Amino acid sequence: MPKGTLIAAMDFKNVDAGEFNDWYDTEHLPERQRVPGFLTGQRWIGAENPTLSLATYDLDSLAVLSGPGYSAIGGANLSPWSRRVTGKVDRILRYEGEQILPGDGLAPANAGGILLVGMTPGASVEAAFNAWYDDEHVPALAAVPGVLCARRFRSGEAGTKYVALYHLTGPEVVDSAAWKHASASTPMPAHVRETITNRHRLVCRAYTRA
Repeated sequence: MPKGTLIAAMDFKNVDAGEFNDWYDTEHLPERQRVPGFLTGQRWIGAENPTLSLATYDLDSLAVLSGPGYSAIGGANLSPWSRRVTGKVDRILRYEGEQILPGDGLAPANAGGILLVGMTPGASVEAAFNAWYDDEHVPALAAVPGVLCARRFRSGEAGTKYVALYHLTGPEVVDSAAWKHASASTPMPAHVRETITNRHRLVCRAYTRA
């Protein structure tokens, strides 16, 4: 069974940074780390926007999110603190998906940065989109110095269907000449590119509690 992922991105510019980080570090993240089937949980902050928060979780399977452990802390069962904080943030992305490449990879523990790329291709070009991503694009980018891990995910929910996550030694990797060369060497086919919707591109550094 493929591994699952839960991803949450938000801008907390309307929340006191101290309270936001206290909430995430002492309640929100620990709650999820205690749920059976949550394998990793990592926090990230925008490389250029210090109020951009990204959290990525590896799951034993996507079924974890419909199990009793997660149901007890999510949705209607959010804590009062969670309701207060999340009521003030600007939500950018909440994503649940199954890992389709390589299928069972876990996030490395030593990454200093991450790149998230999300998009939805048109149904008529989805096969071509996946062939390009799996056979050309990911192999080229995964070979760039500083890329620790490259994985892809697919969601069955409305909105963004595909997400690629690249764990990096640092966010500066995506500005390197090697990255730009690799990316340019595998342009998305034009007939695929013109159908793309729900685009997201987030470059973040690893969060470290002050």
